[in-house]
Amino acid sequence: MDGPNSDRAHDRHAFDRVAACKARIQHNTAELAERFRTGTPVADLIRERTAFIDHLLSEAWDRRIGRGATDVALVAVGGYGRGELLLHSDVDLLILLDEAAPSSRKQDLSDFLRLLWDIGLKPGHSVRSPAECAEAARTDQTIITNLLEGRLLVGSAALWEAVRSETAPERMWSSAAFFEAKMAEQRIRYSKYHNTAYNLEPNVKEGPGGLRDIQLIGWIIRRHSDARGLQDLVAHGWLTDAEYRELKEAQAFLWRIRFALHALTGRCEDRLLFDYQRELAGLFGYRGETSNEVVEGFMQDYFRTVTGVERLNELLLQLFNEAVLHRDDAFSPTPVNDHFQAVNDYLEAVHPAVFREHPLALLEVFLILQKNSALEGVRAATIRLIRQHIHLIDDAFRNDPEACRLFMDILRQPGGVTHQLRRMNRYGVLAAYLPEFGRVVGRMQYDLFHVYTVDEHTLFVVRNLRRFALEEFQQENPLCYELFQLIEKPELLYIAALMHDIAKGSDGDHSEVGERIAEEFCRRHRIGPRETLLVKWLVRHHLVMSMTAQRKDLSDPEVIHEFAQIVRNQNTLNHLYLLTVADIRATNPSLWNSWKGALLQELYTSTSWTLRRGLDTPPDYAEQISAAKDEARTLLQRFGLAEDAITAVWENIGDDYFLRFLPEEIAWHTTAIAACRPEHLPLVLLRPESLRGSVEVFIYERNRDFLFAQTTAVLDQLGLTVLDAKIIASRQGFALLSFNVLERSGTAPEGLFRLVQICDRLKEALSGGGAPPPAVSRLATRQIRHFTVPTKVFFHDDPQNRFSILELIATDRPGLLSKVGQAFMRTGIRLHNAKISTVGSRAEDIFFITDREDRPLDGEADRAALRRVLIEFVGDQ
Repeated sequence: MDGPNSDRAHDRHAFDRVAACKARIQHNTAELAERFRTGTPVADLIRERTAFIDHLLSEAWDRRIGRGATDVALVAVGGYGRGELLLHSDVDLLILLDEAAPSSRKQDLSDFLRLLWDIGLKPGHSVRSPAECAEAARTDQTIITNLLEGRLLVGSAALWEAVRSETAPERMWSSAAFFEAKMAEQRIRYSKYHNTAYNLEPNVKEGPGGLRDIQLIGWIIRRHSDARGLQDLVAHGWLTDAEYRELKEAQAFLWRIRFALHALTGRCEDRLLFDYQRELAGLFGYRGETSNEVVEGFMQDYFRTVTGVERLNELLLQLFNEAVLHRDDAFSPTPVNDHFQAVNDYLEAVHPAVFREHPLALLEVFLILQKNSALEGVRAATIRLIRQHIHLIDDAFRNDPEACRLFMDILRQPGGVTHQLRRMNRYGVLAAYLPEFGRVVGRMQYDLFHVYTVDEHTLFVVRNLRRFALEEFQQENPLCYELFQLIEKPELLYIAALMHDIAKGSDGDHSEVGERIAEEFCRRHRIGPRETLLVKWLVRHHLVMSMTAQRKDLSDPEVIHEFAQIVRNQNTLNHLYLLTVADIRATNPSLWNSWKGALLQELYTSTSWTLRRGLDTPPDYAEQISAAKDEARTLLQRFGLAEDAITAVWENIGDDYFLRFLPEEIAWHTTAIAACRPEHLPLVLLRPESLRGSVEVFIYERNRDFLFAQTTAVLDQLGLTVLDAKIIASRQGFALLSFNVLERSGTAPEGLFRLVQICDRLKEALSGGGAPPPAVSRLATRQIRHFTVPTKVFFHDDPQNRFSILELIATDRPGLLSKVGQAFMRTGIRLHNAKISTVGSRAEDIFFITDREDRPLDGEADRAALRRVLIEFVGDQ
């Protein structure tokens, strides 16, 4: 007789079954993860995981639906349908329900799906009739794609066959329509990853060159023919045996990484985050002298793998386009020269032996494309021939004067330089022709600063240089456009760009090693002695302008004079400026901002003036101070400020102030101070559009303890990046503080609310007197903990002996500058100027300091004491 006890027994039995299923899943997951660590091939593990889930779902189906049901079917779709199920992959299901099924069947299905959720499978599912499937697939290419790789698990075969029949290519989504939809989908997907596989934290599945690119090939070919796997592509003539092996090896490598991510994280994780790169590199057996070398070796293999997948993806899709979509089109070849012809606006070798018989055609093909803008690219069969004959580019080839002439002709063309260099890199020709470049292909640098691999960065530099020549991009950097018109031989800039980082990862200073490689390149390509000296100099000194602009005091005439002595002449300065801007803009999309642009332009302008003045003429500080005062006075008189008001402000400020600020800034400060009454202090003002492309925060307040520390703590808490800080102490006990700031995005703060918020928060904090600054509660980014930088403190001499120059290298953490200010306060240090530079997670800050009597720190004991306190405040935590 049924009753409460019977119900409880039934519930307990159901619970036990759920618990047992969960335990089976956990056991299978743990077992497969362990076998992965002991070297079992991932393909075997994926098949076993798929078979295990198949069996589990069949059991659940039998329990809730019954194997004999003819009005319903369970179909695996998506990756599960392909049989590519990893440890935590989505289990995508389609439930087919006959329209004539009894209403009770829906409850059965609801119970079945609830059971799957209870045991932890979290299925992605849809319930449709065959007609509904067909209707949904007709307008949605993602649905037809899922159905394309569907696999009947259990239930009515007739229902599944009805779906296959209704969604066949002759009824909907022909090969051509499906191909075009998939091409559009891939373009959108690529754009999400900035159209490059070279991302610091790539997505193994969705990113360019990832597993999705391989799957896309399978979908398109399967929609067109009866091919089911990559092996069938060889049988159908789409892939050669060598290409098939390359694709299978790439798939196995990417599967291995994705499987490891699932095992490591315990979830469906497809992003190769910094959190896992080091551990995966060790797991896969990579070795190196440093932990960074281990990661970089692993990631270089990853990037080279996905580049190969991208190349094969492009090749196969173009072959499909030619052989299927345009199979019936009549194209008559148009001769180009003895080696090539044009077919449907694509370049094609006239016969398969062209490269074997004429190896120089391996370079000629790119020059032809440059000279014939109507050509859209290289036909797939010819791309394949290029790849098959790359081995012909040997030392004899590289030293052949005709090969050298062809390569230089490519660099000297008025257009298409970047496009063809990228194509050469994609096909492997550039690495074969420049073996040193081949060593940096796919090479990443394990930090937050260099977003791209070395080869990708290098080609971006060339692209940026090319953009400087084009009127359509003139507004991006007008000075660069103007200067590029003065460059007599742009190819020298392109060579310097190709060589500037070519020695990254080699023993020794990459600039010095790169200079030697550049010299050999110039010798081999018969570049004249004067031009060779310029290229060598640019490669050797390609960092000097950015380092000077970002790390030295550009208001110091001695700094400008020293830099001018390095550059020596205007022509070299023009070349270096263009290369520097192109280099910085190609390092990281978020690195370039108006502040860096303004600093470089200021350094360029000041250096040009110094070169015109003559290097033998020493800097004249008195002349510069007088000129700044005269210009500022003219502006102030135009504003209507009386001479006695100007004098009252200026007589309390030392001459150093007029060296460190521009006349426009001096005029703004003077007007504000003259109008400020003591009871209105602290005075906090913002200039939204400073001359240096940032927002200037100006503070006038009584000089006291913790002033710098309090201010920087507030700015940091507000999410602002301090780029530059200047502090001037007046003779009457007041302090002028000037901060140039940007948002962390690299843009200037804007909008009335934001600007008022900054002023109000600063006034509130500074009105509290000399209390220690509050701790900054803003959290560090996730990536920072993987790139901690040992804290180091260096001291440098000031040529004029006005300051001690302190260089601090540390991890860029929230509140860093505030802690520096507190350390200065404890040790009696007076801060006069600061150049703030963040390179990824690395803070490289320069401080110009004195003791309380405005004297440099000459004694080693004083420097050692300051170093200890700084490390105590800002050291690794």
